[in-house]
Amino acid sequence: MILLALGANLPHPTFGPPRATCVAALAALHGPELRITRRSRWYESAPVPPGPQPWFVNGVAALDTALEPAALLDRLHAVEAAFGRARTAPDAPRVLDLDLLDYHGRVETPAAGAGPVLPHPRLAGRAFVLLPLAEVAPDWRHPKTGRTVAELIADLPADQTARPLP
Repeated sequence: MILLALGANLPHPTFGPPRATCVAALAALHGPELRITRRSRWYESAPVPPGPQPWFVNGVAALDTALEPAALLDRLHAVEAAFGRARTAPDAPRVLDLDLLDYHGRVETPAAGAGPVLPHPRLAGRAFVLLPLAEVAPDWRHPKTGRTVAELIADLPADQTARPLP
């Protein structure tokens, strides 16, 4: 299973609020070489680390593609760029964030810039990733630790806030 996290906390000039931007990003990704097979509900979450910026809208999608991880990450970055994502400072507000979480359980730590780190190195400690991931893949296990998504959710820090949107 290939898993993708989506998030945004700034409005987009064309698509509007963050939730609509995330929906538009999924539509932009879907095509002949990449098919979205499942999607979680949308969640709102406090910024991590906490700070004076708007809350995020987050979700997780499962997808099917023959693209290899590096090519898929390039595709994700191209969609972010097309939506106006500017990579300034870490943890800065953003119009769109697309992260490759897992690629068929692969564990990869390539040299910097040589491809994605798999699984995503920070997914295990983030409610805004784990809660929607549990909806899409309730039986998912972390490829490095073997821990279930339910176990990872149970171990989340108390300051992690993420709740489903209506």
